[in-house]
Amino acid sequence: MTINIKTEGHIMLIEIDRPQKYNAMTRDMYTKMAQAYYKLDRDDDLWVGVVYANGPHFTSGLELTDWSEAFSGGAGFPLGGENEIDPFYMMGEERCRKPLIYAVQGYCFTWGPEVMLNADIRVAAADTRFAMLEVRRGFFPCGGATFRLARDIGWSNAMRYLLTGDQWSAEEAYRMGLVQYVTETGQQLEKAMELARKVAAAAPLGVRSILKNARLAEREGEQAAKKVIYQEVSEVMKSEDMKEGLQSFIERRAAVFKGK
Repeated sequence: MTINIKTEGHIMLIEIDRPQKYNAMTRDMYTKMAQAYYKLDRDDDLWVGVVYANGPHFTSGLELTDWSEAFSGGAGFPLGGENEIDPFYMMGEERCRKPLIYAVQGYCFTWGPEVMLNADIRVAAADTRFAMLEVRRGFFPCGGATFRLARDIGWSNAMRYLLTGDQWSAEEAYRMGLVQYVTETGQQLEKAMELARKVAAAAPLGVRSILKNARLAEREGEQAAKKVIYQEVSEVMKSEDMKEGLQSFIERRAAVFKGK
């Protein structure tokens, strides 16, 4: 298997597992990731996802010999449509409604930063080297970096790396806001899981509503988010989880949420 799915409680772990090829992504791996995103989105018992890679490197990039025909023909990513959500968020408007946390290490090239740009929390090992190498291979990034990287790290920071294909370090990524934590090498997954357990302990309806409203604001602006926020809050406050949250506050204990 090149993409493995595991679970821990309400957490889905998506493991990229092709270390002998530095986790270079094939089209088959893309399809399996799209299916994993769909499962995370649809399974009511899964509340947060963690994406990580086996081996010393997160990814060396795409397996170009497997992808050149798809991109040269203008087709883009091979989204099957049924039971898949494009992890690059390029082939449609559907997005995973559950939060995603990425843990990366070693090489994190081309598609690696591009899928990270769609994650909600990002953790990097100290040895991580990021790069958008496409201009050194004769083409340019087409998984979202041309417009999302500038959003996250600023226009000139993004252009400095997109236009040159140069690498940048985990510390630079942290300074620019691309990652939220830099850990000792080998500790990145542990940190990501620590964060995932905290998210999984929170009220899942509240977590999903945060993502929904924040994404609406990003897509359509603050006014659009303001128009619906109080109706959305009122719906969540009718839930069993809200009652549990109030009761746990009264009883001075940790809440146990059910996502209902």
